[in-house]
Amino acid sequence: MVGIIGDIHGCYNTLFELVKQIRQKYPNIELYSVGDLVDRGKFSYEVVDYVRKEKIKFTPGNHDYMFYYFMKKPVSALANSWLYNGYETTMQSYEDKYDKLGEHLDVIIEAPLYYDLNDCFISHAGISSAFEKKLSPKVLKDKEKLNEIILDNIDSEEGILWTRNKLLNLGKLQVVGHTRKPDILIEETSNVVYIDTSAYTGNKLSAIIVENSKIIEILSVPSNTEDLSFMYF
Repeated sequence: MVGIIGDIHGCYNTLFELVKQIRQKYPNIELYSVGDLVDRGKFSYEVVDYVRKEKIKFTPGNHDYMFYYFMKKPVSALANSWLYNGYETTMQSYEDKYDKLGEHLDVIIEAPLYYDLNDCFISHAGISSAFEKKLSPKVLKDKEKLNEIILDNIDSEEGILWTRNKLLNLGKLQVVGHTRKPDILIEETSNVVYIDTSAYTGNKLSAIIVENSKIIEILSVPSNTEDLSFMYF
């Protein structure tokens, strides 16, 4: 059994309340997030620091990667994209904490792009059905080959950081964020659950409890207004 939290986007106070709620009900559960820790909400620094200290495992989102590449490889396409995707609040949150920047960037780039657990498959945007011919059941079990395909398509609009198209049925529950929904959405034909409920726009931050590809419970907390930057409403 695991708990998986949706896209956080700098909403530290909202995250804190959701984690408290989860741990009150499931005190020993292992926690994951589908990424997008940074951007748009006010407290990106605090979110990354909290996730690290609380040992919440996460799969980096496209916003996390754009942040990393802007700082480490500023001439890359990912770096350039960050300037149009909510970077302002992230920069503000690190304004007097630049001594922690390198440490946090390491946390982001060292995180795996997916977790293939017994209970479910977790990633930021998901495994697109565009890879159906390449990803046979045999290849899906071959971690080396799967990693190769994912990394070769890291910048692709169908890649694991970016896709918004139909996702591949992996034979187990696939848990993703990236594509905002007003409520958690389950697509039964693809065996996919979308858990980004748009915390940074004032909706809510959500999580699911999963066991053996079954959703045991959905937990949500309304967005804390202290987290919100009104330029992103």
